[in-house]
Amino acid sequence: MTRIQPAFRPPLAGAALMGALLLLTACGSMSNSGSSMGSFSQASLPASIQVPAGHKVSMETVGVGTVQYECRDKANAPGQMEWTFVGPDARLMDRAGKQVGKYYGPPATWEANDGSKLTATQLAVAPSGPTSLPYQLVKANPATGNGAMSGVTYIQRVALQGGIAPATACTAANKGARSTVNYQADYIFWKAA
Repeated sequence: MTRIQPAFRPPLAGAALMGALLLLTACGSMSNSGSSMGSFSQASLPASIQVPAGHKVSMETVGVGTVQYECRDKANAPGQMEWTFVGPDARLMDRAGKQVGKYYGPPATWEANDGSKLTATQLAVAPSGPTSLPYQLVKANPATGNGAMSGVTYIQRVALQGGIAPATACTAANKGARSTVNYQADYIFWKAA
């Protein structure tokens, strides 16, 4: 599948420009909800996040939204602080730009508009670029409700733009501060073939 995606624009570029770019990118890189996508190829993805043989793509979406970070004590490092990932808040869009679900947390939850939803266990991550969240592969827990999320076995996070921790300092002076960062990612849903 060939995709052309515009470069990620930081919030300083203006909300209207950001919204237009995200919508154009989303429209060019998503599939219709619930349709099988035989054209998605894992060949260019790191081996650690590839879905095992015996599964097929059931749905491709683009998550457009934000991730939240909080300035907290660094685990196992007394006196050190770091921006800690708190959770996502994104709309899941289909190829036509229609919202087909949402992604939120904690815990990380993918929910279709039909009410079916699931959580998952992270299996692997791999670097995707210096200004973007990493690629991710998760194993889906059994879905609740009947619908698009029923039977999903794996979810991949690919085609990432933005979402990394803030560049501003996290110190004892701003401990507890929260920061919201824009991001976009394709979420590829897989089911047993």
